[in-house]
Amino acid sequence: MARGHENLIPFNKRTEVEQRKIASAGGKASGEARRKKADFRKTLNALLTAEIDSPEWSPVLEALGLDSTLESAVNAAMIKEALSGNVKAYEAIAKYSGQSEKTDTDQEEQQIRMAASKAKMGVDDEEEVEDDGFLDALSGSAATDWEDWEENEDEEEEETDI
Repeated sequence: MARGHENLIPFNKRTEVEQRKIASAGGKASGEARRKKADFRKTLNALLTAEIDSPEWSPVLEALGLDSTLESAVNAAMIKEALSGNVKAYEAIAKYSGQSEKTDTDQEEQQIRMAASKAKMGVDDEEEVEDDGFLDALSGSAATDWEDWEENEDEEEEETDI
């Protein structure tokens, strides 16, 4: 068995100052990790959407009506691999294209199990609410709503200066 755990102090046995210090360090490390991941995603997206000038891929992609980007080339290469019999490439394509590995029967069985579980717990299925178009009406007006709000805010600022 590993030794050395005798000198560890549980978090709930530490003082509030120590707990705050540990939590603060954890929060800072978490923020740094999130920033690194966000930077990585930004860089990857920038690279994937960059134009490429590949004599192998550009004519094929343009013939298909696609942009000649690294992303398109990678996807086409994955499809080419799947066509040559690479099962992993096929599975990746199926996974990211929204296809499910479950059959319709599997999904129906899952729905039946969920309904039975909800019935056992006494939870009613929520009735489907008819769409009245409210959200659609809001989606087109958001930009103008903010403009109206900014105009009102400017007017209020003028009034408070008096």
